[in-house]
Amino acid sequence: MVQDRYGETLRMAEVAAPVPADDEILVRVRAASLNARDWHIMRGDPYVARLMSPIFGLRGPAAPIRGSDFAGVVTAVGRSVTRFAPGDEVFGDLRDGDGAFAEFVCAAQSVVERKPENLSFEEAAALPLAGATALQALRDLAPVRPGQRVLVNGASGGVGTFAVQLARAYGGAVTGVCSGRNTDLVRSLGAEVIDYTSEDFTRSGGRYDLVLDLAASRSLRALRRAVAPEGTLVLGGGGNARTRPLVIGPVGLSIAGQTVGRLGRQRVVQLNTAAAGPAMLAALRELAEEKTIVPVIDRAYPFEQTAEALRYLMVEHARAKVVVTFTD
Repeated sequence: MVQDRYGETLRMAEVAAPVPADDEILVRVRAASLNARDWHIMRGDPYVARLMSPIFGLRGPAAPIRGSDFAGVVTAVGRSVTRFAPGDEVFGDLRDGDGAFAEFVCAAQSVVERKPENLSFEEAAALPLAGATALQALRDLAPVRPGQRVLVNGASGGVGTFAVQLARAYGGAVTGVCSGRNTDLVRSLGAEVIDYTSEDFTRSGGRYDLVLDLAASRSLRALRRAVAPEGTLVLGGGGNARTRPLVIGPVGLSIAGQTVGRLGRQRVVQLNTAAAGPAMLAALRELAEEKTIVPVIDRAYPFEQTAEALRYLMVEHARAKVVVTFTD
């Protein structure tokens, strides 16, 4: 799936098969998962990102092939590769570049891990970006301690479903904010639920030791009302899809959070995830094999319908993860 210019312009094309460098492996992709990141890069949204990120270009994306999360089978390895061999089942994360929406992908061995044995290719492809984002937020930036009250705003999304499971595993008492149609899903993951269509969690009087905002749907002042006096607010929202790309989008909330840093005894932290390295991917594999986290798949589309899958993810407000699959 290639893209020559910004906009909803994905098209299928025949391109030369990639050749692995010395430290790379060649993977035949069996499944790739979709993320809001793919939609925003495809549209060049928000505009300010075109000046701030090497993944964006001024007139079109720096890389012609979208997609960062994948799972598949190793078919060839470079001369310096020691961790993998042809035939290995793997999953990986190309967030420093793109290319997963294709039959074959080359990836450095440092951004690839063996596929959890108990997961399908579709489930494994759903792990990297969303799982790593949730893990960085709740293990590294603002570690959840037993007994803490944790609120996840955007609990039914790809990152949110992992975040609810992780917060529960770390001993938190979790409340998930989602729409009414997703309450059963979030409740099934072990969280109490607030339906944002009927209740504003920032005005209900509830205070939480940790608020993870994945929706970017409230102002910084409003979000802080839900944070306990000595609590932590983690900003990680990417915002919702719009008919037209935004100029600043959630970057404005991010800048405000970084500027504030700390107000009184409250702490404000910005979640900026980079491509998951070996330690992060290994941690996700272990968590999946222990069934501490279970990827939730909303829909699986055939690869030919990748553009439709992206529209469903962003415009139709998909639940959890959406993947595309390849048939032999």
